[in-house]
Amino acid sequence: MIKDVHISQLFPKHLFWDVDMACLDIDKDHDLIIPRALIATTPSTFTTDIAKLETLYSKAAIARELKVTKERVSNQICRLVAGRYHVKQFLRFPAIASLARRNSWS
Repeated sequence: MIKDVHISQLFPKHLFWDVDMACLDIDKDHDLIIPRALIATTPSTFTTDIAKLETLYSKAAIARELKVTKERVSNQICRLVAGRYHVKQFLRFPAIASLARRNSWS
């Protein structure tokens, strides 16, 4: 894993709209970097976006951080991560998922 890189070289500035990207530390700020790096991903960009994160963090660290983050990472992204890493599916918003199933939304 690469540790000597600036976040601004890997991820778009708009993902970190409220912080100075130059001040982010890969080791200390993993709780912000991991979810923000995926917050705007889509199924078509997921593979590219997650690969960038995987150059910085282990798969276990990525999955662990997404399970506990307060950032608004979608359930769809959580499903994609669980599928990629072959771990039990987890959701950030389980109440929304159960409501969707009950109402046949998806």
